[in-house]
This record gives sequence, structure tokens and C-alpha cells, in this order.
Amino acid sequence: MANNISEWSKSFLISAASYGFLFYANDWLTSTLAFSLGVNWVFLPAGLRLFLTLVFALPGAFGIAVASILICWFGDFPQDLVTCIGVGLVSGFAPYIARIFVLANLPISADLSDLSLQKLLMCILIYAFLSSGMHQWWFAIRGLGNTGTLNHFFVMFIGDVLGTILLIAVIKYGLDLLKKTRTIAL
Repeated sequence: MANNISEWSKSFLISAASYGFLFYANDWLTSTLAFSLGVNWVFLPAGLRLFLTLVFALPGAFGIAVASILICWFGDFPQDLVTCIGVGLVSGFAPYIARIFVLANLPISADLSDLSLQKLLMCILIYAFLSSGMHQWWFAIRGLGNTGTLNHFFVMFIGDVLGTILLIAVIKYGLDLLKKTRTIAL
């Protein structure tokens, strides 16, 4: 039992810390690509959201949610607790819902060992659609200015897809570089 709690806690903390770090790194790197409040043409943390929930499942979703609530509260969003909690829940649980949908409808093993490029692309598109739709719906419900329109949905969808693909490409390049460095060292 204690081991399960320890694993859950580690997964939660890794998710919250890495998501918070990448969110602020993305903000610094792509600030000129911001479309409006909470919407960016390239959003690298989208890829991390998908990755963390695919790997860590529920602890990943909760880690992202808590980090997002804090980012929202201390960021550009109105300091309204209900709005920030909603943004956090959407940020953490849209990719988790996408995970459930994908695992139930695509032939992918729970350990992701057979995740092909085609299946990964389906995961990315399903996640981006759910995340963009749920975020813009929540922004509209909360009456946040200059948000919640179809244009905002499309830009967020594109930003999530591009950010996820870029993050995966960087990770793949890094792993290939690491593998090449190890081969040369031997």
C-alpha cells in the first residue's frame, strides 16, 4: 500500500513540476505567438499533458490540474478561484479523457508498447480536439473577454497539435542524440 502511495506521489510531483516548468518555458519562448488569453499558436505543454497522462494516467492528470490551477491563479487569468479550478481540471483531465477514449477505441496496449506513429497522431488529434473544445467552452461559460469563440478553438487546436508534434520531435531527437553519444563513447 505504501509503495502505491509513493509511486502515485512521485508521478503526481513529476507531472506538476515538469508541466509548470514547461509552461513557463513555453511562455518565454513563444510569447510573440500568443493569440489571446490561454491561447497560443504553439503550445509545447500540450505535448507534455498528453505524454504525462499516457504514462502516469490519473496521477499525471492531477499533477497537471494542480499546476494549472496555480499557473492560472498567479498568471494572467482573473483571480477567481472557480475559473482557475475549472481551467486546471480541463488542463489535467482533457488529456486523461482522451487517454480513456483512445485506449477504449484504438488497439493500443495499456503500456503503450505498440504505439505507432499513426496511433500517436490519432491520440494527438483527439486530445487537441477535446482540450481546445473544453477550454473554450469553459472560457465562454466563465465570460472571459476575448475567448470562447470558434476562432479561439481553432487556434488552440492548431497550437496544441503543433506543440505536441514539436515536443515529441525534440524528445526523439534528444534520445537519438543520446543513443549516438553512447555509441561513440563505447
